[in-house]
Amino acid sequence: MNPSVPLSPLPPSPAPSVAAPARPLLPWVRAPRRTLAASLTVGVLAEVLLERARWGLGFPLLVAVLVGALAWLGGREGWQRARPNAWLLAPLGMVSVFVAVRDSSWLLPLNVMTAAVLLMMLSHFWAAGRVERLGLTDYIVVFFGSAAQSLLYPPVLVRESVDLRGLKTHSRLLGALTRGLLLALPVLFVFGLLLESADGIFSSTMQRLLSFDMDLGTLMSRGLGVAFGASVAAGVLGHALRRRATKELGDAELSSATPRLGLIEALTLIFAVNALFFVFAAFQVAYLFVGDASSPAAGYTFAEYARRGFFELVVVASLTLALVMALTRWTRRETRVAQTVFRASTSLMVVLTLIILSSAMRRLSLYEDAFGYTLLRVHTHVFMMALGAALAWRAVTLWWKPERFAVGAFATALGSVLVLNFLNPEAFIVRHNLERSARTGGSLDTEMFFDLSADAVPGLVQAASTLQNGDQWRLETVLREHRERLSQQDSVPEWNVSRFLARRALLRIGSSAPDSVGSN
Repeated sequence: MNPSVPLSPLPPSPAPSVAAPARPLLPWVRAPRRTLAASLTVGVLAEVLLERARWGLGFPLLVAVLVGALAWLGGREGWQRARPNAWLLAPLGMVSVFVAVRDSSWLLPLNVMTAAVLLMMLSHFWAAGRVERLGLTDYIVVFFGSAAQSLLYPPVLVRESVDLRGLKTHSRLLGALTRGLLLALPVLFVFGLLLESADGIFSSTMQRLLSFDMDLGTLMSRGLGVAFGASVAAGVLGHALRRRATKELGDAELSSATPRLGLIEALTLIFAVNALFFVFAAFQVAYLFVGDASSPAAGYTFAEYARRGFFELVVVASLTLALVMALTRWTRRETRVAQTVFRASTSLMVVLTLIILSSAMRRLSLYEDAFGYTLLRVHTHVFMMALGAALAWRAVTLWWKPERFAVGAFATALGSVLVLNFLNPEAFIVRHNLERSARTGGSLDTEMFFDLSADAVPGLVQAASTLQNGDQWRLETVLREHRERLSQQDSVPEWNVSRFLARRALLRIGSSAPDSVGSN
């Protein structure tokens, strides 16, 4: 090499390209194998406990196992983070237990649906956030959003738990075992036939051991049931133990909207509505609460007067609640005086609306006094009381913590479900309709009693000894119908308090309906 010739510099080596980490298409799951095992366990239990003609004790047991699995997988640290929202466990436990208490076909789907909503809320808020920070519409978004995201977790658990590389490593051993089994089957078949022919006792024993009917359809149905239950459990558990996003609903207080409506425009609307409500409420108070409301208004029957205005008044109350919420969110109130005037006028609107709602309830009461109670009327009564409670809470939050209206409305909805369960609507209907018949001397509408469940049977049995002539005969016909329905024993997962009490009441009057808990 000639030292006088300068060396040309080497071209710089290209820097190694670092690929950006691919964003995972599927969510991350903590402890996938334990979560998959817990999900499969819950799936098997769901198939065993809920694949029944009737639901009962199995439902609260399954919910308890699912919540227990969530606490076990989350560990002590997870439970510490979940404690601020642990109050959701109280209504979840109560509505789940009521599935094993009430037999009503109206309350069963209501309780199951409420339990599903609470499970989704508990799953969303297990690791962080606060339920009370949600807005009114956020409850709907959280429920359906959590349900949709839960669909992503079953494939993730299978992918993370099954070691495909391990299967490839042992593929030679698995192949050898498979070939060995294929060779052994024909040999065992031939030797088995010869030994069966050689000894009669051995032949009969083998026939008993192998005499099972493998119903492929039943096996497939059971397998699909287990898979569905495990998928639901995997969704709940995986969503609760997920790696949370930087910002989710419920992590921070609901941000206030930018006011777009002037105070003068809002007050004009409020004062006009208040004037209309005041005039209407004055007529309602004068007739329904002060005057003679024992007879319908002139030109109307009880049915026409009650039904003509009842639904309209309920709609007015619901729309007023929505109007107050919208005005509170969108009206500009720059000064303390403006804030006070707005709060006072909207509070007056709520008070007048409560009077209108009371008018609707009074109309319904007049109708019930004339024609008796039904399931629809009892449920409507509870709904109106819940609507009135929500309106009253709206008035409170106008002056104190407006952002807490949504959680109060949510708690009111939960409370109405619990009130219906504690009230036992079917027993309530039987008791009050019998009292009305005895008070007025009119005939008893027993046709409706055929459609009631075991919740009503103890009351019907108690009334059978007090009625006379035709009513007693018709009531005995109703009891025979219920006796037929309750003739089949409940298995342990199907056991229900109302059906147990109904069978015991029927036994006291000489019924042959079983009172014990059996098995399928």
